[in-house]
This record gives sequence, structure tokens and C-alpha cells, in this order.
Amino acid sequence: MSSSTTETGYMSASLYVGDLNAEVTEALLFEIFNDVGPVASVRVCRDAATRRSLGYAYVNFHRVEDAERALDTMNFKTIRGQPCRIMWSHRDPSLRKSGSGNIFVKNLHPSIDNKTLYDTFSMFGNILSCKIAKKAGKGESLGYGYVHYQSDEAAKTAIERVNDKLIAGQKVIVEAFKSKREMSGPKKFTNIFIKNLPENFSQDDFDKLFGKYGKITSSTLKSSPPPKNGILPSKFGFANYAEPEQAVAAISELDQSTVGEQQITVCRAQKKEEREGELRNKFQKMKLQRQAKFQGSNLYVKNLSDGTDDNALRELFSKFGTITSAKVSKDSSGKTKGFGFVCFSSSEEANKAISELSGHMIEGKPLFVALHQSKEVRKSQLEQKYSNRSQPQQQRPQMFPPQGNMFYNGMPPGNFMYQRWGQPPGVQVPPMMGMPPNYGHPQMMNRPGPRPVPVPNQQNQQRRRGGRPNGNVRRPQNQPAPVQQTNEQQPQQPSGQNQNGSLVKALLATPSEEQQKQMIGEHLYPLIKSTEPKLAGKITGMLLEMDNTELLHLLESTPALHEKIEEAVAVLNSEME
Repeated sequence: MSSSTTETGYMSASLYVGDLNAEVTEALLFEIFNDVGPVASVRVCRDAATRRSLGYAYVNFHRVEDAERALDTMNFKTIRGQPCRIMWSHRDPSLRKSGSGNIFVKNLHPSIDNKTLYDTFSMFGNILSCKIAKKAGKGESLGYGYVHYQSDEAAKTAIERVNDKLIAGQKVIVEAFKSKREMSGPKKFTNIFIKNLPENFSQDDFDKLFGKYGKITSSTLKSSPPPKNGILPSKFGFANYAEPEQAVAAISELDQSTVGEQQITVCRAQKKEEREGELRNKFQKMKLQRQAKFQGSNLYVKNLSDGTDDNALRELFSKFGTITSAKVSKDSSGKTKGFGFVCFSSSEEANKAISELSGHMIEGKPLFVALHQSKEVRKSQLEQKYSNRSQPQQQRPQMFPPQGNMFYNGMPPGNFMYQRWGQPPGVQVPPMMGMPPNYGHPQMMNRPGPRPVPVPNQQNQQRRRGGRPNGNVRRPQNQPAPVQQTNEQQPQQPSGQNQNGSLVKALLATPSEEQQKQMIGEHLYPLIKSTEPKLAGKITGMLLEMDNTELLHLLESTPALHEKIEEAVAVLNSEME
């Protein structure tokens, strides 16, 4: 069901796009959603450290009507093999957190997905969002989900009409959503878990012991896996009571009590996912505490000889301080993997060992010694290193202030690949930075007739000669870069000359060519948009393949800029034909 601006109350044309494949980029989303209507900006949200996609993005349209059309026609569209989930973007989280119009649906069949849930409940009112809860990392349904309506009336109607009805052969339960704060009271349960029971404990003994505390509706008793390391064999089981109070009484009386010669554990029964989540959080907390405790004092040592064991490693490093642990990593057959770990009592001792032994020859091998880093930190550093190395070849400077991966008014993102002027249709090459002035389309770059010959500024001349720029060389304020003109082409005096002079000063202070291109593009784009608003993004990207000094000339000469725009439009039209 579509939702107009008056119905939703949203004046923003911004959409949230979730459940995205990690490979989905801004360029791909721009291409997909721009078919619905002109896209103002796209941003894929990423992890601040690793720059990996978080699986959701924001797509901003110029018009609310286009955003509504995208919500109606593109919701649950498959992108990179994964159906996306679209809803209105709410900058104010109060509506979402209030729970107004939100319902909870459980006991869903595993085949029910987001789209089926949306289609089932959309007949009762306008849906702002709906989602099936899934197992982390597996994508399997947990059997419950949420539907958020625009109004409380629609939510109440859905509860009345669907609760206790069959969906895909299963009777579902639909009720009003309750926040964690509303459910913060004691959790009621009837099922308990018991472990470490004696091996000779029978089912009758089990029912007799736990039946003292109330009526048991069902129970089971099983043997634990074969014991190891001298641990006595044991059994475990489950008991489900008729009332929650009976289950609580059994836990309070029997937990940590002795049955036979063994101390048993009695607690609330948990689902596998809940239990795994608690253990995962517990171990993660212990890991972080351990890392914080040994930060700066734990060493990673590699290039060890095959004969090095724990004692040899400890003896090698013992002269630098007190060692709390030393271990050589080995495979399943007991053969050393060539690396190990040494932990000192203080970071000063560890740093001394690094300075003394790093590169030291041991049995003909140079020893590598460094501070130990967690797997996550090493992976993040490698990804950052690779990203920085590949960025100049794969990214084009963006035509907006650097506020994330966003672009506007038809402007593709930094990693968008334009079709090179003069390339056959369908052949795409990445944009190249710093190419010579005649690199590009032959109709534009190699046309006959006089061309302006830019005079390099003094700072760039010194760079080309290999020298350092003279810090005392300054250009007078509000004076543009000097451009030598031929007799046939006289210089134009634009109205924005002072602005271009400020741009030249900024370029002189920016050594990075990528940043220079970005600043020039920010000045060039509005001028092109005033002439060709629909193609401004593509034309700006095409012109940015020119040399920076020629681009400055286009900013100063309006006729020269219009001539380039006309030629670019002709090229784009010929390619569309």
C-alpha cells in the first residue's frame, strides 16, 4: 500500500534499505533506484574500523513521490541474490521506540519470509516496517517477527483478525509489542534443566524427586556423553511444571544440592540460541579482560626452529624479566608451527625483549619478535592497508564535502566507473587520475584549432624538478592562476574571478591531486547543472578527466565551458543511440 506525504506525515524523501548483501555498493544502489526517479544521495553504512558494509543503506530522492514509488515497487527486490527490505527513514526514533502500532507475531512457519509477512498483514493498514527475526549469520527464521503499522487502529485490527489463525499450516499468536522495559519484571517459565545426576539415577527417581514441588506435565532423562579426564559419568534431564511458581521452587530447593555423591545443577531451561548467546558474551568479556590485562606485555614470536619447545622459548626470553607464560604453537601431531607467545609481567620487559631479540639469529634463522595483536586488529589493519593502497586507482574524487559515501543530483560515487570517451559501448574502464591533457575523447581533446597553453605555477615546476616547493612563494590574494592565451583566443573575465582566485590558493595548499580534483569538481558542477541539470553528474565526471589547469580555464571562460558541455552532450547522445 502506498503512503502519501499527508498520510505518513513525512516531508523527507529518504528511504531505509536493509538486509543488503555485503557486496552492495553506493554505485549499484544508485543505478537501481535512479530508474524509479532522480536520486539525491546514497549512503551505505559501514563499520568505522573495517569499512565493511553493515547491511543497510539510506537512499534519498529529490521528490517524496519518487520515494513512495520506490517503496511500492522495489520493496523485497533481490539485489546481489538477497531480497532487500525498504521502509521510510525515521530520523526521530521516538515513533519506533514508543511501540505505537507495533505488533509481535510468533509461532511462524520457517517458510514465512519478510515479503510473505508483509503481504499477509498489509490488508489491515499501512505498514511502516516488518521483519522476521533470523539466526545470526545463518539467515534461518527464528519463528517470530514484528509488524509496525502507521496507526494503533490497524494494529488492533490485525491482532483481532489474525491471532490464533493458521498461516502456512501453523496457528500463530499475534499480540501487542512490549519493549524490554515493559517486560523487565521476573521472567516466567515452567521448564527447568538438570545436569550432573548420578549414572544410576532412573526415570522414576527423577520424577519422584522433582514431583515434590508440583505437577510435572512432561519430563525426560538422558545420559551425558562418555566421561573424560576421570570425571564420573552422569545424566541430565528436563522437567516441565504446570505453574511457573513450581519451577522456581524446584530451582531454589535443589540447585547445588547433593544427589548420591554428586552435586547437581538446576536452572531455567534455555533455547540453544539463547544459551549460545550468553556463552558468547561471557567468553567475549573474558577475552577483552584478558587482552586488557596483558596489553603491551604479550609478545608474538615467529621463525622458530623445529626443535624449539616451551622450555627453550622461556629460557631464551628469561633474561629480560619475569615471564608469566611461554608457549610454542604446535599442530595435532605435536610438530611446531614455527611461532609462539611469550608473556612478561610488565610492558617494559616486553619492549626490552623486542629491541634485543628482534632480528637476532637463532640456529641460522632471524627471529621475529613483536607485540601480540588480536585477530580482529590484524584483520582490520590489513583491510585498511589494502584500501589505502588501492584507493587512487579505483576511486574518483567525490563532488561534495567529505561526509561519507554520498553523492547528489545524479553524481555517481567515487568508485563508479564511467565509460571512457571513445571506448566501444559496453566496455568500461576505471577512471584514471593524473593523465596527460590529450587523454580522453578524440573529438574533444584532439580537435583542431588553438588551445590555451597553461603556465604551470612555480610550486608545481619545482615538484617536477624534484625539489621542494618554496614556502616563501605566495600568490597575491584573489588572483587566479596565470593562463597564457593565443592570439585567436582572448581571455574572458568572468564574474566569479575572485572565487576562482580563492580556489587556486586552495589548490596550491593541497598536494593531493585527488583532493584538487574534488575541489575543482565542487566549483564546476553547479555551473554545468545550470545548463544541463539532468546530465550534470555525468558531464562533470567526463570533464574531470582533463588536466587541472585546463579545468581552471573552463571555470574562468564561460564560452569554453559551454563548448565542452555541448561536446560532452553530443558524445552521451551518440552512445545512447
